[in-house]
This record gives sequence, structure tokens and C-alpha cells, in this order.
Amino acid sequence: MNPMERLAEYAEPVTRHPYILRVRRNHGLEHATIHILNRRNYKLSGRSSDSGFVLLGEVPTEQVESALVEALSRMKAGEHKLAVHPNCGTNLVTTGFLATVVAFFGFAGRGIRRSWERFPTMMVAMMAVVLLSMPLGLSLQKHFTTAGDLGEMELVSVTRDTKTLPFNGKQVTLHRVVTRQG
Repeated sequence: MNPMERLAEYAEPVTRHPYILRVRRNHGLEHATIHILNRRNYKLSGRSSDSGFVLLGEVPTEQVESALVEALSRMKAGEHKLAVHPNCGTNLVTTGFLATVVAFFGFAGRGIRRSWERFPTMMVAMMAVVLLSMPLGLSLQKHFTTAGDLGEMELVSVTRDTKTLPFNGKQVTLHRVVTRQG
């Protein structure tokens, strides 16, 4: 068992709490749906909650519905890897956190001159952070922020809405997906 699996096992009382598990399952279904829509050349993002998730992006509602049905079916058939997506915010947060920690310790307590001397070393360290943070972020998704086993999850509804962004007046399409645990 690797260290991440051990940590996940230790954290299981929290990650299996009914509320958190609902969010993780919806997050996994959101990712699976986005995987399928990405293969159909749609670009979108999402945000999950305990009652479902929202997809942001210009996609016909029929495409969202068919991708949802396919994702739900495939995940219930055992394709749990669909729950993990390379463009998840978990990966971005992991990269940002690690880069901040490395920068903090790399430049802390140094004068400006010493900091500039350490700049090439810190640049290499930051590149290593970017390379290592992706597999770490994917592992964090797999064990903590998503769940590939959807249990008895059911699709309740899909609704489409259009919102106007406040600063530029552009329209954004939202699809609200509501689920429930059977």
C-alpha cells in the first residue's frame, strides 16, 4: 500500500461521511461527463455539490443528457477511472500549494541579493513542482475529492440556463444536473 492509499484509509471516516461522499460521487460523475463531452469536442468546466453539479460551457442540452447517461452507465459498470480528470481544480490547487511552499522556503530569510543568487535553483525547483504536482493531484482526486463508485446514484434532472457575466456582459450557458442517492 502506497503512502497516499494509507492516508486515504486513515481519512476514510471523513471521506465516507454521507454528505462528503455525495459531493465526491457528484464530482466523479461531473468529471466522467466532461470526459465524454471533451471527446465530442466540447470544452467546459464544472462545480459539484451534494445535490449534483453545474456544467459551464456552450453545449446542447441533448448532448449533456446523453453524456450523463453514458457516464453513469459506464461508471456503474466499473469504469471508475472516469472520475479523475487532468483539468480538475484539485490539480491546480495542488500545483499552487506546492509552488507556494517551495518559494516560501526557498526565498525565506534571505536578502534580495541572496534571493537573486538562488533564482536559478528555485526555477528548477518550480519546474519539478509542476511535473510532480500532476500525478499528486490525480492521486488526491482518486482518493479524496472524487469517488468512482457511484453507489445507487440516480439522475433526477438536467436544466439549462443562461447567465450574463457582470463585467463584460457575455452570456454563459449553465447546465444544472441534479442527482440523488437511491
